[in-house]
Amino acid sequence: MNSIRRVPTRVKSRRTDLGAEREHFDKQQLNSISKAITSAETPVKEKHVRRIILGTHREKGAYTFWSYALGFPLASSSILSWKFCHVLHKVLRDGHRNVLQDCMRHHSSLVEIGKLWSNLHDKYGQLVALYTKLLCTKMEFHVKHSEIPPNLEATDEVLERTAGTDINNVFQLTVEVFDYLDAELRLAETVIRQLNTSIAISTLTSGQCRLAPLIQVIQDCSHLYHFTVKLLFKLHACLPADTLQGHRDRFHDQFHSLKTFFNKARDMLYFKRLIQIPKLPDSPPNFLHAASLAKHVKPVVVIPDEYEPEQQEEEDDDDDPEPLIEISEASTASIQAQPQQLDIFDQTFGPPNGGINDRDLQIESLKLDLESLRAELGRVKAEAQRYITQLKSQINSLEAELEEQRAQKQHALVENEQLRMELEATRRRNAEHESSQAFFIEAEKRAQATEQRYNKMKEKHTELVASHAELLRKSADTVKMLSATQQTQEEVERTKQQLSFEVDRIKQEADIKLEEQKFEMEKLKRQLEEKMAEMMRIKGTLQSSEKTTEQMNSSVTALQAEKERLMRSVSEKEAELSSLRQAAQVQQSSLQQERERNSRELGELQGKLQEKSSQEEQLKQKLLEEQFALLQGTVTEAENIIQDAVAKLDDPLHIRCTSSPDYLVSRAEATLGSVDKMKKGHADYLSNMRDAGGLLRALTQFSHLAADTIINGSATAHMAPTDHADRLTENCRGCATQSLQFFRDLKSKTTLPRADPASIRVIVQKILHLGQELRPKSMDIRQDELGDLVEKEMAATSAAIEEAVRRIDEMMNQARKDTSGIKLEVNERILNSCTDLMKAIRMLIIASTDLQKEIVESGKGAATIQEFYVRNSRWTEGLISAAKAVGWGATEMVESADKVVLHTGKYEELIVCSHEIAASTAQLVAASKVKADRNSKKLSVLQQASRHVNEMAANVVGSTRTGQEHLEEKETMDFSGMSVIKLRKEEMESQVKLLELESQLENERLRLGELRKKHYELAGVPLEQVSEGNGETSLLANPVAMSPKPSKPALLKKPALAQKPNVYSKTTFK
Repeated sequence: MNSIRRVPTRVKSRRTDLGAEREHFDKQQLNSISKAITSAETPVKEKHVRRIILGTHREKGAYTFWSYALGFPLASSSILSWKFCHVLHKVLRDGHRNVLQDCMRHHSSLVEIGKLWSNLHDKYGQLVALYTKLLCTKMEFHVKHSEIPPNLEATDEVLERTAGTDINNVFQLTVEVFDYLDAELRLAETVIRQLNTSIAISTLTSGQCRLAPLIQVIQDCSHLYHFTVKLLFKLHACLPADTLQGHRDRFHDQFHSLKTFFNKARDMLYFKRLIQIPKLPDSPPNFLHAASLAKHVKPVVVIPDEYEPEQQEEEDDDDDPEPLIEISEASTASIQAQPQQLDIFDQTFGPPNGGINDRDLQIESLKLDLESLRAELGRVKAEAQRYITQLKSQINSLEAELEEQRAQKQHALVENEQLRMELEATRRRNAEHESSQAFFIEAEKRAQATEQRYNKMKEKHTELVASHAELLRKSADTVKMLSATQQTQEEVERTKQQLSFEVDRIKQEADIKLEEQKFEMEKLKRQLEEKMAEMMRIKGTLQSSEKTTEQMNSSVTALQAEKERLMRSVSEKEAELSSLRQAAQVQQSSLQQERERNSRELGELQGKLQEKSSQEEQLKQKLLEEQFALLQGTVTEAENIIQDAVAKLDDPLHIRCTSSPDYLVSRAEATLGSVDKMKKGHADYLSNMRDAGGLLRALTQFSHLAADTIINGSATAHMAPTDHADRLTENCRGCATQSLQFFRDLKSKTTLPRADPASIRVIVQKILHLGQELRPKSMDIRQDELGDLVEKEMAATSAAIEEAVRRIDEMMNQARKDTSGIKLEVNERILNSCTDLMKAIRMLIIASTDLQKEIVESGKGAATIQEFYVRNSRWTEGLISAAKAVGWGATEMVESADKVVLHTGKYEELIVCSHEIAASTAQLVAASKVKADRNSKKLSVLQQASRHVNEMAANVVGSTRTGQEHLEEKETMDFSGMSVIKLRKEEMESQVKLLELESQLENERLRLGELRKKHYELAGVPLEQVSEGNGETSLLANPVAMSPKPSKPALLKKPALAQKPNVYSKTTFK
């Protein structure tokens, strides 16, 4: 009874346990889904997807998955949408069979996500659009053919049963499999292409995020390829081969795409450890032979068992595995049931052994041990958790450092790849130019080789000049030494003279002293005689006389000693003089030897200099001969080009060729320019025969342009009247004759100086005049066609504007695919401004058409529209001319924008086109205002549209100049290492360049004025009428009053009746 009473309690506890289990399951699924589908650019972890798939098998559906997945902001993050599609793909393949039905309920949501990201320009967004389309195709296919599971692992019997026996069903199933495989391959090719574009590497997380879904794509493609082969063999067994030609072509394309995809994926490091990709045969199966089916081998994809060992080891602690057996419930139930059984036993038989036995004591002790072990286990777990936390922090810091190093490495790889791509692009352009300029490159190589030889000669000449200067410096030093030696010798001579003079002076002084002493002696003798006479007379003074005599003797002795001393000094001076004479003689002999040695060296150096001079003369002569040989080769090739052009005049196949007079005029003008260059090159070559580069380039250009003029002149003659055709053909032959004669004069050194291309210029001018005569004039339009022509031209202009807008959109899409970064930003800004300008012009055309209809309705009276146009033919022709100019300007702007985006054109062309469009629209407004009512509302609308066009043209000019400033790198000018003389020289060269550019600018302005004057003449309006005409003409003659560049009216002025695209008369050519 007690057990019966406790049944509701057990049921209630069981329900509580089920609710807790469901809550734990939902929490686990939410945790796995939120960790698998994130906005981080990392691949989806396999453990999270595995738990999601196990959840679908547990609840037998994908209700929980979709309930949580719909809460993600898929429209805000392309990476989040990409990873959602990846998880959904794996759930479809490996989830429960009911997942397909649950996913079909959200088919529309997938379609909306794909449409959203397909309209946004994001790399992951494009991948999401393709992936959603693949998933929708996959779900639709498997819902329709439920026998084939979503993982496509179906046997051949299941495929045969699905196809059935009806050939129409087999045909339809084959088409669906083709579409299925196409969706798979488009996604794979886009992912591979984006990896190649972004230089991503399969070892980086950003690359693995894109590559991870391709594992499922490879698995699907292998099965779909096998299905396609089986179905096609079955179709070829029942239907003729011609009927299935389209199927075979489509299969061949898919085969090559799939093989390329498998080969690229097999080479990637990311796939090598995750999947074994099968190899397809070298050639597709031959469906026309049934025996080829036996050779077909089903490709098998192998997934290794160790799919993610590292990820499984790094699982978070909060991801506790789901228990397979509910231990807690079993233990609780056993513990609850055990006391009931003990109570019943005790009531019946009483407690054993007084209520306590050994088993109970053992159980209690085991429980105490278990509690202590649990406490110890808790402490160990806490310690392990602390260690794990510390290790995780260290791992996170190391991963951050590793990610930073990977980012730096990826940045360096991106820069290297960009440089490599630029180098490859440059190489491709060089290869393209090499094919069209082979002859020119060969001549350029020869010229470069000659120039190198000339440079080597110049270097040798410089070395000789340097050595000569060094010898001159040595000679100057030797002369200085000789002069110093001479000065020393002169000083020795002067010293010798001074010494001799001093010796003479000393001798003279000694002689004077001797004479004085002699005079004294004589005087003393006289005195002695007098004394002796006096001694005779005075005997008493004898002793005094003797003393006087002794004194005189002592003085004589002193004088003799002084004389001896003077004699010794004279002998010493003579010895010194002799030693100085010997030193001077030795130094003079050494100087003589040095002078002889220097003279010998100078003679040797002069001999070497003469030898080098002779070698230089020989090299110069050889250079002259090589330059003349180059000239001969170029002249020979030019003769062949002219002769080939003349031969085409008599070629029967050339009779079918035609050309327009406008193109002939342009070719003739270019030929005249090349004649001037050739004349200048000839004069330069005659002045400096060591450099024939200018003449060679001029001859090459002239030969091609002259041949082009001759051929187009003959082609134009095929459509011209008989008189003009005969004269044109005759002048073409004359041009060829004069050109060949000029070439023959250039081939001989005797006739080279008197070669003159003046006769060629005269003939080409005749061809130019004939071409201008054949050009149609606007006055050739018949008066009765004016009315229809106005409507046609306005419609053609509108069509040209629409075509321009379409082409700009195509260029925008192409630019977004081909460029990135600052180039993409500049191109988008320029193309957007061009699109806005085209839209403004379209509104202007609509307003002009409405105003024109109002003018015609108010001015025709009782006459018809055609009669009104004929009556106002001048105004009608101006309107036609303005419409033509607008359409032509739009077409030219599109061409210029295309060249600018492809980096083959100039930004100035786009600026000039915008100015031309502004001027043409102003001309159209002026032509419409002439006969419009001043108070007309449509006129104000037209004026507002014209101002809007001017603003948009100014925007085009501004965006073009801004983009040009962003893309062009300005060169920094560093003059720190220049001296004052070098700076002065650079300043003078800069002034010379400035004067040359000013001269070129003035010449171009004069040329522009002459071109516009000729434009008025061709338009059929005299210059006097343009300047003095009536009100209509004056209005049409100044159409640029509303131009966005009012500061330069001379550059923007348009003719009254512009004829950009000429209106051909119906009666001119038949």
